[in-house]
Amino acid sequence: MKLYYAPGACSLSPHIVLRELGLDHQLERVDLRSQPHRTASGEDFSQISAKGYVPALRLADGELLTEGPAIVQYLADQKPEAGLLAPAGSLARARAQEWLNYIATELHKNFGALFRPDGPDEVKQAARAALAQRLRFTAEALQDREYLVGERFGVADAYLFVVLGWCQYLAIDLAPYPVLQAFQQRIAERPAVQGALKAEGLLK
Repeated sequence: MKLYYAPGACSLSPHIVLRELGLDHQLERVDLRSQPHRTASGEDFSQISAKGYVPALRLADGELLTEGPAIVQYLADQKPEAGLLAPAGSLARARAQEWLNYIATELHKNFGALFRPDGPDEVKQAARAALAQRLRFTAEALQDREYLVGERFGVADAYLFVVLGWCQYLAIDLAPYPVLQAFQQRIAERPAVQGALKAEGLLK
């Protein structure tokens, strides 16, 4: 498998999951600042994925899978014994999907508005206000637990870790949410997370 990624982007989530599972994979960096976006090998990324954004996972049979929440579920199902995702049809599986959807639509989406340098100020202000509410909800959900679903690290935790990591870059203070700060520190210490951060040049 080959994961197309950009350092620190949401593609870091499936990158972490690949390492947690110990699945054989290659990485290819995508320069999202170039026009057109170019891969490290010089390819036009739009010719690889018509969506034009990461992550994209090239499977062994040549199929291309996109969208982080779909990719991490697919990966977890390749090695179910690792326990990163509950079996299909279980409530725990639905809970993980519930969190993946929440992170994608309520957190990731609002962070996205802040990454646009030419975005209207009123849109950014609305995004920050929405994020404050969503972060508060997430902190409350983690108040008495270490992970989003169950008693062990899962794919939703990887996604949340990545999205919360954008707070520092965007000057969003997590001090009002010590539970989220503790979560970030706890996940950051995992060997697979450390390995992914180093591989993307985000950690020395």
